[in-house]
Parts: sequence; structure tokens; C-alpha cells
Amino acid sequence: MIPAIAIVAPHPDVLRVADLPFDDLAALLARHDLRLQTVEDGLPIPGSFWGDPEAGVIGSTVYARGDTPVHSLLHEACHLIVLPPERREQVHTDATDSDIEEDATCYLQVVLADDLPGVGSERLMADMDAWGYSFRLGSTKAWFEKDAEDAQAWLIERDLLSDRKHCDLCKVGSTA
Repeated sequence: MIPAIAIVAPHPDVLRVADLPFDDLAALLARHDLRLQTVEDGLPIPGSFWGDPEAGVIGSTVYARGDTPVHSLLHEACHLIVLPPERREQVHTDATDSDIEEDATCYLQVVLADDLPGVGSERLMADMDAWGYSFRLGSTKAWFEKDAEDAQAWLIERDLLSDRKHCDLCKVGSTA
């Protein structure tokens, strides 16, 4: 079941791409064979499904500006991570129409947030709520902890997650 995402007016206090070192963001994406492409402030973001300042995807590239929310960058990256490489190259703007892939994407973005210094899953879930993600249980954290078993199982079945808090792919190529 899709976690009914609705976007409302952006909250000014969510973490933005400009708040983090570019190298940290790019390294996380590179561990998943993805490329982060920055977009100059004021220019449209290529491949953005929701429009600026939301991140965009084309092929294996995630596009973001300094004002792009970190949760958006992770969400779009996770859309690509859950796809097999042959499907990634076909993506332009809209990564999936699959409910379970959307759920898995939301789940994985929370997990990956723990691999970004200064972010973490708690902050990311708060930013998702502030931005207007809408889940049946009322918050991202409630969904993640009590209603996301199908997303977790889907990720485990595809070797993208070994348990709730450990993402095998997050550590590939990592020096940690």
C-alpha cells in the first residue's frame, strides 16, 4: 500500500543540500552507482517530478540545487537504488508507478539518512513530516516503525537491507 504522500508548502527549517558538504552527498550516491549533479541556483531542476526545489532524476543522475531538501535528494536517489540497473537508465522524471517501490523508497531514504553526517533518520523523518509527507498513521516515524513491514520485507528480499537499521548497500565501497 502506497504511503499516500502529499506535498504542501515547504517548511523553511528542513535541511537543504547547501547545508551539507557536497562530497558527503556525492559519496553516498556514488556507493550506489549514482551521480549527483548540482544545478545552479535559480535554474530549473531537470527531471523534477514535483518541480523546483525538489530533486530530479534522469538515468543514474540525481539533480539538485542548494535549496533542494535533503529528504528530496534521498527520496529520488532511493527511487533509483531500488531499481535494477537496466531500469535506471530508462528513468526520466517519474521513477515508478509501483506502490511497493514507492514504499521501499520511503523506507530506504530513512535508513540512508543515518549515513549522512549531520542528518540521521530522526531528523530526516521530522523533515519529511514538516514538508508534508502524509502517512496513514500520522507521521513518518509511526509509519516507519509500525506500518512499513512490507517495504522492509521487499528491500530484504532484494538484498538491499539486511535488517531494519542496517543497509548492506550503504556500506559498499565505504571506508568506515
